[in-house]
Amino acid sequence: MNTLADIAALVAVFCAAIIYGTDLFCALVLRPAASGAADASVADLLGRVHEYGDRRLPVPGVLSIVATALATVTGDGTPARIGGAVALAALLLWLAVYLRISAPINKRLRAAAADHAVPADTRELQQRWDSVIWPRALLQTVALAGLLTIVLTR
Repeated sequence: MNTLADIAALVAVFCAAIIYGTDLFCALVLRPAASGAADASVADLLGRVHEYGDRRLPVPGVLSIVATALATVTGDGTPARIGGAVALAALLLWLAVYLRISAPINKRLRAAAADHAVPADTRELQQRWDSVIWPRALLQTVALAGLLTIVLTR
């Protein structure tokens, strides 16, 4: 493997790991905690969580995709390229799920928190968001496995 591919793969691993850890925390801790909380608490706290997450997490998210693509096209050897392609597909699918389902819900909860309001459909919004957090965490797991293939097959 060459230096450019090595650096890109490591950047991709570290950046994807940030999103993986966030999604896994949400699946294991935040999701069940929110399911037992009052609607007003969910709307306020999760709206504020999404305010910060949606502002700060795009950087590692985008970097993981760009670095994965770079590592895949510059990598040496078939196992690394296959691992990279699998990782890239998982990251792009994760992004599609996020943009289609999670992001609009995040936006609604952010607006509610900013307005100190409780949407009438808070519980439904949270249940819809919850329905994709395990698949998102699984996609990040697949992406990290593919990225580790790049790193370990050098």
